[in-house]
Amino acid sequence: MRRVTNHPILEIEDKAEIPIVVDGKTLYAREGETVAAALTANGIRVFRHTAKRHEPRGLFCGIGQCTDCIMEIDGVPNQRTCMTIVREGMVVNTQNGNGNSGGKDDGHV
Repeated sequence: MRRVTNHPILEIEDKAEIPIVVDGKTLYAREGETVAAALTANGIRVFRHTAKRHEPRGLFCGIGQCTDCIMEIDGVPNQRTCMTIVREGMVVNTQNGNGNSGGKDDGHV
């Protein structure tokens, strides 16, 4: 696991670990962190693939301004993982394309 545990300026609180399910696998996140932080700590860097060229995307801006980090969370597509706080038992899936229900891509995102 790649997680910042010691920082020269910031105080890192030791928080409880909670299970989340990512692409069918149980991973552990810390209470209060974002989905993007939990994925990054667990070595996951690709969060979605673009609709048109199927290019990998992951965390880019980290402040909710872009859509590179969107994933399907609890069955809802296009959720910004950098802005979504983890909760125990949440289900996160890599998003392919624009996240339309039924798997139909229209070339956007």
